[in-house]
Amino acid sequence: MAIRTTSIEGCLIVESPRFDDSRGFFRESWRWSELAEALGREPRLRQNNHSRSHAGVLRGFHLEAWDKLVYVPHGTVTFAVGDPRVGSATYGRVESMLLGDDPGEFVRVFVARGLCNAFFCHTEADYLNEVSEEFEPRDRRGIRWDDPTFAVDWPDDNPLVSDWDAALPFLHDLT
Repeated sequence: MAIRTTSIEGCLIVESPRFDDSRGFFRESWRWSELAEALGREPRLRQNNHSRSHAGVLRGFHLEAWDKLVYVPHGTVTFAVGDPRVGSATYGRVESMLLGDDPGEFVRVFVARGLCNAFFCHTEADYLNEVSEEFEPRDRRGIRWDDPTFAVDWPDDNPLVSDWDAALPFLHDLT
């Protein structure tokens, strides 16, 4: 298992090798001790969420009040993490990557509290995330998926988004 940093403080990539044999495969998904060492603090995961989205769907940028460990076990998505934290050394920066079946590598992404994330589904996709807090609807916030500061090169200029996501503000409207 390897954990590496990204250009955004608080966003980590967790990679794990896959061991195949005639029965199928085995993979260690993540290890608490290694994540704690990489974070410099103990991870706390209190709720697990699972969504399934159709091809062409884009969800986010969601900005929750929790740490999040993301995994796409089925399908392929373009996943993006943005930094909306005013005063952060990486404010306005975005990282995007492929997650899921097609990339071939097992990757989880750790998204620290205060960062936001979005994903576009190239195929039908399952999106799992373990979070450090239980969901509280009043804490739900976000930034538009097509925010010009983040300027993600999404694969589709006209994705299917929820009414809630379409009504989110731009990053510059939050500051």
